[in-house]
Amino acid sequence: MKNILFVVGSLRKGSFNHQMAEKAERILEGKATVTYLDYLNLPLMNQDLETPVLPEVQAARDAFGKADAVWIFSPAYNFAIPGTVKNLLDWMSRALDLSDTHGPSILQDKVVTVSAMANAGHESLFAAYHALLPFIRMQVVGEFTGAKINPEAWGTGVVTLDEEVVAGLEKQAEALLNA
Repeated sequence: MKNILFVVGSLRKGSFNHQMAEKAERILEGKATVTYLDYLNLPLMNQDLETPVLPEVQAARDAFGKADAVWIFSPAYNFAIPGTVKNLLDWMSRALDLSDTHGPSILQDKVVTVSAMANAGHESLFAAYHALLPFIRMQVVGEFTGAKINPEAWGTGVVTLDEEVVAGLEKQAEALLNA
């Protein structure tokens, strides 16, 4: 079975994107092992902190290293990639051997896809990911799935995914499994 690392872009407990990730996890049940990345304590990217490797950075690298594929569940913060996710990807995109700054990173050739729960900004968010992920040498697979937050979720805290969104998640799961 493939190991798929889930990166949830919202750090809020019970976030809408985490709920979307849970649906994707159910879709992958019995087909892949899913792990959620805990990167809450990852510091802001700072070259002064690169050596020696911080335990938080090493833990994230280890999680990416064990993964066959990565699935990012991302809100759109001001129509862009959330700073938390960008910071994580900045850390992970650094060369493993800093004496060869153009050498491979832990993300090298890692298969990735992105899904997003947001009320707006999907197009610009997905464009930003389509520009960034190949640049940091990841292999993008599948069509990205975007969903709007159902209005009652703001009061109940519970997201409802329509059939079209679930079908999109199923296609993304297949793309990751077949990559």
